Amino acid sequence: MIPVYFVLTRGLVLLDLAGPAEAFRVAERLCPGTFALHFCGPEAELECGLAGLHLARIKPLPARLPANALVIVSGVVGTPTRLDDAQARAIIDWLAARQPTDGFTLMTVCAGALFAAAAGLTHGRECTTHHGSLAQLAALDPSARILDNRIFVEDGALVSSAGITAGIDLALHMVSRHCGPRIACEVAREMLVYQRRAGTDSALSPWLEHRSHLHPGVHKVQDAVVRNPAAPWSAQSLAQEAHTSARHLTRLFRLHAGCTPMDYLYQIRVALARDLLRETRLDLERVAEKAGFGSAQHMRRVWRRFEPRTPGMARQQLGA
Repeated sequence: MIPVYFVLTRGLVLLDLAGPAEAFRVAERLCPGTFALHFCGPEAELECGLAGLHLARIKPLPARLPANALVIVSGVVGTPTRLDDAQARAIIDWLAARQPTDGFTLMTVCAGALFAAAAGLTHGRECTTHHGSLAQLAALDPSARILDNRIFVEDGALVSSAGITAGIDLALHMVSRHCGPRIACEVAREMLVYQRRAGTDSALSPWLEHRSHLHPGVHKVQDAVVRNPAAPWSAQSLAQEAHTSARHLTRLFRLHAGCTPMDYLYQIRVALARDLLRETRLDLERVAEKAGFGSAQHMRRVWRRFEPRTPGMARQQLGA
């Protein structure tokens, strides 16, 4: 169980809180026993960034946290962000004392990175924040390696996101880390959001790519493939999942997913093979079999088609 603590302060951007919280809530429903959500802060009641809306019954900042906890600090309304009031100082001092001692992962949303910087937790680390707060972040910590062209950035125990909705992207990424990409994909679909990767990744995860559409028939086929990539799928059997013809399914896939059904199948199989190569000691023939390929040679041929820039480890294991 991952305890997730949302740290709340006066003037917080409500979507910074509600977006990631909903992602973790849905993930817990789909993958029970993974996340436990908590809401804490320096005061039991506060007014958020929507004037007149108050949040109450907020728990105190914990005196201690387990090392596997995820602490989420959101941004507040206003540029530059005020860090000199009592609530802000209480959070900064708490972060400065607790994170180095307890070792939990700190996730910042939008201008929440400023609290981390003021607590000395961005020192020498890569991070990002809302474009309107980049200059303030640099002033708070000149040693921070600020990436201004990323949706979110990971550096050790610090994960930071750029703008308001990027907090949802980062939450989905954390869900993927703890529950796997398939659950993250289901969460994204239920929230009707387009899941992206960030950092240094230049492409979408194959488990999540081609899913930013709303066609139920295409999603049904994709769900069937993701559930069992190694099944003996053919163009006809995939079409049967959508109760249509193979030709019509190909048209639907091209229109809504931007690829053919068989191309989607092969991308998922390559993704599964890559995971098996990274996480197991199976030989190539066994990996190919478990991923749904007829042979290791077939797997190599398909892999090179869909991943021409194969990571070094996988390249060596493939015998490329």
